Amino acid sequence: MALEVNGARGEVALAIAGVDLVIAATMKGLASLSTELGCKSFGDLFERLSGGEIVAAQKAVRYLTVKGDGEAASEAMQLSDMPATVLAINNALAHHLAPEKNGEAAKVTEAKTA
Repeated sequence: MALEVNGARGEVALAIAGVDLVIAATMKGLASLSTELGCKSFGDLFERLSGGEIVAAQKAVRYLTVKGDGEAASEAMQLSDMPATVLAINNALAHHLAPEKNGEAAKVTEAKTA
């Protein structure tokens, strides 16, 4: 049974070893993941995630899951799950890093400070 995905929030569907998940790049999840991996900056975290580092991808499944059993999926991950996992992580990150999204955020911030 596929889980409902809210694309406007940047949620991305992912299935690992028969476990349906929805992941999203939330601040809480990214902060927890960054701490767990010992990253010093967002750039460091982004590089490890987008580069397909196995331990980073496995831990990302745990920390970025917003629906489904991320813990079970992380434990059941196989090497064959890596391409789909890395793609889903990159899509979740890209939703928040798109230039048009950042431009809108800057306009909102400017309006609040004016």
